[in-house]
Amino acid sequence: FLDISVKWTTQETALPKYLHYDPVTSRQLMCDQCPPGTYVKQHCTATKKTECAPCPDQYYAEDWNNNDECQYCNIVCKELQYVKQECNSTQNRVCECTEGRYLELEFCIRHTECPPGFGVVQPGTPESDTICQRCPEGFFSNETSSEAACKKHTNCSALGHKIALNGNAVRDNVCHENTDASAQKCGIDVTLCEEALFRFAVPEKLTPNWLNVLTDGLPGTKINTENIERIKQKHSSQEQMFQLLKLWKQQNKEQDMVKKVMQDIDLCENSILKYIGQANLTFEHLNILMASLPGKKVRKEDIQHTMKLCKPTEQILKLLNLWRIKNADQDTIKALTHGLKHLKAYHFPKKPIQSLKKVVKLLHSFKMYQLYQKLFFEMIGNQVQSVKKRCV
Repeated sequence: FLDISVKWTTQETALPKYLHYDPVTSRQLMCDQCPPGTYVKQHCTATKKTECAPCPDQYYAEDWNNNDECQYCNIVCKELQYVKQECNSTQNRVCECTEGRYLELEFCIRHTECPPGFGVVQPGTPESDTICQRCPEGFFSNETSSEAACKKHTNCSALGHKIALNGNAVRDNVCHENTDASAQKCGIDVTLCEEALFRFAVPEKLTPNWLNVLTDGLPGTKINTENIERIKQKHSSQEQMFQLLKLWKQQNKEQDMVKKVMQDIDLCENSILKYIGQANLTFEHLNILMASLPGKKVRKEDIQHTMKLCKPTEQILKLLNLWRIKNADQDTIKALTHGLKHLKAYHFPKKPIQSLKKVVKLLHSFKMYQLYQKLFFEMIGNQVQSVKKRCV
């Protein structure tokens, strides 16, 4: 076995040979070839090995060879080309078309731009043209571009809106705030418990891609890249997690795991209603409460509308929800804490103030943290913790 191994190794490392007639001895000799970047200056003899010499300037030899001279660097870059690789001893000059063009029949031609309704499925290269394809159902392109792919239509329902105008191959869906009769009920988009729970998952320090990392760990239907980018563009870093989990909940509302989340949030919400439900507040009281909150104010017409649609026990929750919609990047719980400090100055009834303080205390309580642990550690806890560690 050792003998076979030695022979195999010797064969692998042996230099390439060529056959040469030696006029002195009149014998056929096996001479060593010259390596890339050199040529044969003197053929081998019975007593001497092949003598190799380096290629002169503007000449090259790509491979092992037995040539008497190197090849001339004969490629000259044409109009709209640049020298990608200059001529050297082992290769000819390499030319390439400038950015946005490709070579066809010795000419550098501009890459094709896909028109509206078509997207790029394969970007152009210096050697090939762009490949366009008509946008499939559910996708659109509203621009002329040699780089842009078709984009997915906006999912209006996932954003809590309805479709005002269906998209096609050249335009996106046009969404409109849902004003159906079914939406005229006292619908509370996000509850205080849900907001508090989602905010527990926000790391104190954030890395640039932490939102994408966490998204990959969420079970159920994944949130697409476009919606993630939309959240990043529209909301502050501290608000992004809240919006991400809110969208994830909407997209997976029929999943058992999300139903379980909402059941536990409902239990928390019932505890809050137990406090808030005791306070039968008038329009003036509700107006004072909303005026005490920072940021953009809830209009008086919205307060009156809320009192018509909602039960007394739901009115404060609904108004806080409306306030949050107007102040998208604000934390409702912090705002409520801020408002409680100013209510006494407005001669607000003492009992409702005490009830609202109990609500804030509940949302910051150990019980709430246990609910966070129970839900997030069962579903996405490991992912949340790993992201938090990396961020901190």
